[in-house]
Amino acid sequence: MVFVPGGEFLRGRTHPLFDDDLKWRPTLLKDERPTRMIEIDPFYLDEHEVTNAAYVTFLEATGRRPPFHWIDGKVAAGEEDHPVVNVNWDEATAYCESLGKRLPTEAEWERAARGLAEGAKFPWGDEEPKKGVQAHFNVLDGPRAVCQFPKNGFGLCDMAGNVWEWCFDRYERLYYEGAPAKNPRGPDEGMYRLLRGGSWADAAKYLTCSYRSYARPRERSPNIGFRCAKDFR
Repeated sequence: MVFVPGGEFLRGRTHPLFDDDLKWRPTLLKDERPTRMIEIDPFYLDEHEVTNAAYVTFLEATGRRPPFHWIDGKVAAGEEDHPVVNVNWDEATAYCESLGKRLPTEAEWERAARGLAEGAKFPWGDEEPKKGVQAHFNVLDGPRAVCQFPKNGFGLCDMAGNVWEWCFDRYERLYYEGAPAKNPRGPDEGMYRLLRGGSWADAAKYLTCSYRSYARPRERSPNIGFRCAKDFR
């Protein structure tokens, strides 16, 4: 795991969008504002997304069912180091807890993605991504092995692209307007859980540090995976 220092950071979208000056409020384009300084405690985060090989170990120890797309319940040859997908929020949570870990909060995830680059658009800075250079995105062939691109400032792999990552928090469109200034954990109620980071199937605009997506906790998708966090003691 990688140590992520605590402290204040600027959360939310700092780059402009075409509709910023319009009076109407699209749901998905403005839920990442207002931009605010928030504070989080230090924590640890997995260097990369949980792989198929790691998930096999979990299944063998717990007797849980493998992802439904695994033929005969086995990982496809050559995909052992690919991120595990088609895992819902509860299954991701159970995996993390089996190791004494947990899913990261949305705020922790964004802090980790940004590194120390305050207000940067992407984990590597403001440069628009190029396929095969900074991230795996906007393709049709599914995820690829983890850590195939340069790490971000904290030493984390694939904080943009490859697969969306489950976070602990429930989603609420206006949450940023009244969220706590320290260690926010999302609203107490809500039918969706947060996803962050974009995936192999998404365009570059979904790969930003601030973009918020969400899904029902029971959803399983070929472009959703996860990584685990752990409290700093």
